[in-house]
Order: sequence, then structure tokens, then C-alpha cells
Amino acid sequence: MKPKTIIITAAVFGVTSVIMGAMGAHALKAVLSPDSLSSFLTGSKYNMYHAIALLAIAGNTKYLQENWLKNGVLLITVGTVLFSGSIYLLSTSSVTGLSARSILGPLTPIGGILLILGWLSIMMAAIKK
Repeated sequence: MKPKTIIITAAVFGVTSVIMGAMGAHALKAVLSPDSLSSFLTGSKYNMYHAIALLAIAGNTKYLQENWLKNGVLLITVGTVLFSGSIYLLSTSSVTGLSARSILGPLTPIGGILLILGWLSIMMAAIKK
């Protein structure tokens, strides 16, 4: 996997995190319950954590075995989208009227599991190199 691709993914996650964090801190603060706002900001934090992680990975690809690296980056990418994305949507359902809790609810833990598997793949990428 090319570092450029990983950096672009990290940048998309970073900008999304900043936008969502600002939206949570300002626009949504007045309309969400404290629990929903806390959840929303958790999604933003995990979005940023994984943006930073991907940047670190991109800077160290020569130390990582290629197949495990590809798998790890893919798992972290999909995991972040599912985890943070589902939290964003679930926590704002009172404002958006989105009532897909039965579909979105399971996506959060699935995203979390993918994040765990992504980190394990990155660990294996380092071990196998």
C-alpha cells in the first residue's frame, strides 16, 4: 500500500473529525442531550485518533510487511467509518429524525471489532517484516 493513499485517508479522517468536533461543540451543543453530545464527540475523537494513527503508519511502511499492512489499513479505515459514522448518525437521530437504530446500532460494535483487527494486523505487519 502506498503511503500517499494512507496519508489521503488520514487527511479525510482528520478533516471530518475537526468538522464534526466543531459542529458538536457549537451547533449541536444546544440541541442534543448531554449523553448524545458526549457520544457524538466520542465519534469525533476516534475519528481523529485513527487519522493520526494512519499518518504514523504511512511514515513507517518500510518497516511493515505489505499484506498485513494493506489489511490493517483497510480494517482501520472501514472500522473508523462504521464506528464513528454510526455514532454520528445515532447520536443526532433526535435532530435528524433518522430512525434506523436497528441498522445503525450494530454498526458501532462491528466498527470497533474491525478497529481491533486492524491494530492486530498492523502489529502482525511489524512482526512479519
